[in-house]
Amino acid sequence: MYLTKEKKQELFEKHGRLKSKGDTGSPEAQVALFTFRINHLTEHLKVNKKDHSTRLGLLKLVGKRRRLLDYLFRKDIERYRAIIKKLNIRK
Repeated sequence: MYLTKEKKQELFEKHGRLKSKGDTGSPEAQVALFTFRINHLTEHLKVNKKDHSTRLGLLKLVGKRRRLLDYLFRKDIERYRAIIKKLNIRK
């Protein structure tokens, strides 16, 4: 699998709000995980252009990430700006 348990924990430690392996619920950690998966699926779709089921899954992930980012924007604009800058997500 492309995303091992260790890689997930590394993402949570690096981008999570609490900076721990167990910080799986913070919006920052979830956005980081979604971004990793979105990048992986984007590369897959560059090679497999006719894989429409993966394209649908990618669009759903992008929507989930967008909703989480909107939540962060409403709740704490500084956390939103920090995660956007750290993950190089443009809006």
